[in-house]
Amino acid sequence: MKDKLHMSIALAFGFAVLAIPSVSSAQGTSAQSHAAKHHHYKLEVMGTFGGPTGNFYDNFNNISVLNQHGDASGGSADTTIPDSFSSNYQFSNGVVTRAYLWKKDSSLTDLGALLGNVTSAASWLTDNDLVAGLSENGKIDPSVTDMPEMSAVLWRKGKIIDLGPFPGGGFQSFANSVNSHGQVVGAATNLIPDSNSLYPTDVSSWFVPYPYQLRAFIWDEKNGMQDLGTLGAGTNADAQIINEHGQVIGIATTNSAVGNCGGYTIASFIWDKKHGMRDLGGLGGMCTYAFAINENGQVVGISNVAGDTSQRAFIWENGAVHDLGGSLGGLKTGANAINEKGETVGYAALPGETYTHATLWKKPGQLIDLGTVGSGHCSFAWAINSKSQILGESDSADCVNYDGATPFLWENGSLIDLNNLVPPNSPLQLVYAYSINDRGEIAGNGWDASGNEHAFRLVPCDEDHSDLEGCDYSLVDASSVITPHSASSSFAAAKFAGKPNLSNVGGSKSRAFRGRQRGLIPPRQE
Repeated sequence: MKDKLHMSIALAFGFAVLAIPSVSSAQGTSAQSHAAKHHHYKLEVMGTFGGPTGNFYDNFNNISVLNQHGDASGGSADTTIPDSFSSNYQFSNGVVTRAYLWKKDSSLTDLGALLGNVTSAASWLTDNDLVAGLSENGKIDPSVTDMPEMSAVLWRKGKIIDLGPFPGGGFQSFANSVNSHGQVVGAATNLIPDSNSLYPTDVSSWFVPYPYQLRAFIWDEKNGMQDLGTLGAGTNADAQIINEHGQVIGIATTNSAVGNCGGYTIASFIWDKKHGMRDLGGLGGMCTYAFAINENGQVVGISNVAGDTSQRAFIWENGAVHDLGGSLGGLKTGANAINEKGETVGYAALPGETYTHATLWKKPGQLIDLGTVGSGHCSFAWAINSKSQILGESDSADCVNYDGATPFLWENGSLIDLNNLVPPNSPLQLVYAYSINDRGEIAGNGWDASGNEHAFRLVPCDEDHSDLEGCDYSLVDASSVITPHSASSSFAAAKFAGKPNLSNVGGSKSRAFRGRQRGLIPPRQE
């Protein structure tokens, strides 16, 4: 299963963090319009460095893997270099993987690593092609047997910059996000013992705590790596996203109490140079997770209510947190992304709480049901651009891990399987669509005929891309398309008449050690 590690953690965790009753009387309204038409897309497969697979991460904030110019980064691609650390990672396929930069001219560049034969991986890309991520440094962590050390890095103008060392020392660090000014945020371990560290180490379980604290940092070229601190009596924090104004969001423990957040009490914070770290607050429970921030400083995510019996989507703005409101008949809602207009996407539960549908909030209290692909039971949305084009996943059977997921595009009131917008003889079955820029270009992951995973970019055949060779500029009527229920089964039957080799899917070590760091980060959806 493709990146099962990330998807299962992201999805399954959410069922432990339930939702609160709606605070708004506004019920969800359907946004389906079968008269809408969609553009075809040109599929570009990003390739590898000689190895079998390449990917974008299934991390919690797949916001900036594709920039406004059509360049892409935010994962890794396999090389043919044997990996000396492969035995330490259950998902490794035995070769070194490397962070990459894919340019809109279809060139793929190996961004390199801190040493010649070690793994690196990217997590964030800016419009001026700054890339944040991590790299092994060739050392072994003295606190964990056979565990390679990893260092937060920044790639700039073809060169890799080691962002450490962290103040006070430590053996592990990773960069989550970077803005166009070169400010980088992430998290690093220090040398203060902590049995409740947010940094898990055991790759077979993903939830065995690291013996030292994990602390949020911000880095810039002038000041180096700075500890952002933590909240209350907490000892751990992780800085996850920074916007162009230098506002940072992340999570932090507030005390040592065991909560309903994978064994922790978790709060979300916002940090800026003027105010420092501030608790975003929540809806009364022990868990609040911020997932996205726009350039206006609006933050969205999920928060538990008192008693941790349920969870709701929230928006934070002007110093206060509010329930986004609305209901599709169930209690649970969650918010995953927000655009510059304040439009928010995520999911809401149907009656019984078993299934969720992808949702759009035009504004708080105004919840719109985006529906599912075909007769699918469940869906969620996790990306939206300035034109209100929305990406998400839909499934007809597996509403926990989304192993048979179908990626969808929603626009102008119509939802459609992305596989119906690419040529029928395409070399990939599209399985996950993560990011969409304001030109309508899309980045995601798919499977080839052998079940190997590859990153892709989709370019719309529209008036803004009028000179694309091989583009079909006719329109697709969503109402005339019959969509298979399962991406994996349709791929096997319609594309290659054989089941993909799932043992190869999600095999690169970069996803494994990334998952180690993101293992306690909660869902993009449930």
